[in-house]
Amino acid sequence: YFQFVQQWPPATCIRSRKPCSKHLPLPIFTIHGLWPSNYSNPTMPSNCIGPLFNESKLCPKLRSKLKISWPDVESGNDTQFWEGEWNKHGRCSKEMLNQMQYFERSHAMWNSHNITNILENAQIVPNATRKWKYLDILTPIKAATKRTPLLRCKPDPAQSNSQLLHEVVF
Repeated sequence: YFQFVQQWPPATCIRSRKPCSKHLPLPIFTIHGLWPSNYSNPTMPSNCIGPLFNESKLCPKLRSKLKISWPDVESGNDTQFWEGEWNKHGRCSKEMLNQMQYFERSHAMWNSHNITNILENAQIVPNATRKWKYLDILTPIKAATKRTPLLRCKPDPAQSNSQLLHEVVF
């Protein structure tokens, strides 16, 4: 199976403990990755064999889409981020998806499972003063996608008893 992971850039930037790109963090959920996994060992596969990232295989139209859905929120170097994700995870999917299909499928999943839109429709817009319960976030996502995602949270460094929504995993 594949884990499709979207991240909330402000939480990613706090988590990374280093300054993020000047243009970020974005106020939308972005793709973190599409990771082949298995039930007996859900950690990411290692030593995948397959072709290394080839930038020329990303057509300009797809690149412009990925700059919106899958930007590098930490350094701003999108191509380097895509290369890292393909080389670490995408190559493990070579039996099912080639490089172009891997990125096209990820972008299509981001469109069909658009966490930003789903939460906005439920009047859940992240901000520094409002808190939500786990189910407040999970319920509209589950209703819209017919899937139960895993919500990954990180401690909020500004408030010791608070968590920040970091990733949504399908």
